[in-house]
Amino acid sequence: MALGSSAPEILLSVVETATNLGNCPGELGASTIVGSAAFNLLIISAVSIYSVNEETDTDDDRDDTVPLGVKKINDMGVFSITATSSIFAYLWMFYCLLDQTVSVVEAWLTFFFFFCLIGMAFAADKYKANKEEAERLLSGKEE
Repeated sequence: MALGSSAPEILLSVVETATNLGNCPGELGASTIVGSAAFNLLIISAVSIYSVNEETDTDDDRDDTVPLGVKKINDMGVFSITATSSIFAYLWMFYCLLDQTVSVVEAWLTFFFFFCLIGMAFAADKYKANKEEAERLLSGKEE
């Protein structure tokens, strides 16, 4: 969802950068991407949380261990990694833009951090899946 909703901003940033190679970059790219990320993080999350209430919480696949209308995060590992990475990304952007320039090293580190996020989220997801599989096997042996 985030990639789909941010695709226009990313495309605008790439077009602006490609047309101004060698010149001072414009403010359109960074501003739209940061604004879109903030919108996705804050507004879309708030609307998603607000839209589930007791009347609309009628899904057959819902978690029966929590009362109607209560939201529960089932995978805290990936959620924690994503939340921490979001905060880190804004702090990193602030640090990179303190001197009004982005060095090549900062750009490559930013690119590297993206793959670190993907790797850590994948590892947390695999860890949870393996843990659930081990619990399922243990409970099957006890029966």
